[in-house]
Amino acid sequence: MLRPKIPTMPAPTGLVTPPAVIEPTTVVQHQPTPAPAPAASTRPTVQLTPGAVLALVGAGTAVVLVVGAVLVSMLLAVAVTGASVAVCAVVLRSLLASDAKRR
Repeated sequence: MLRPKIPTMPAPTGLVTPPAVIEPTTVVQHQPTPAPAPAASTRPTVQLTPGAVLALVGAGTAVVLVVGAVLVSMLLAVAVTGASVAVCAVVLRSLLASDAKRR
């Protein structure tokens, strides 16, 4: 009852191609050539002026404040939603309980 059925392979029909002949190849090892020394960079180095540092600090502070305000507002929205759902649940339970007492 629980024995698996093993499929049988059907006999090939049509043209059957013979397997390809693979000839062995020889492996030739070459001596690795040493890598050339890296050339000196011609790009100018970045130099931060006091004004640029102040601008970076101000931008970073602004980003942190904006992200913090967004996260706090999302947390506040979740808290207000949870409180309103709890109030609705208490009111509905009170209404259902008072309706059951009247009958």
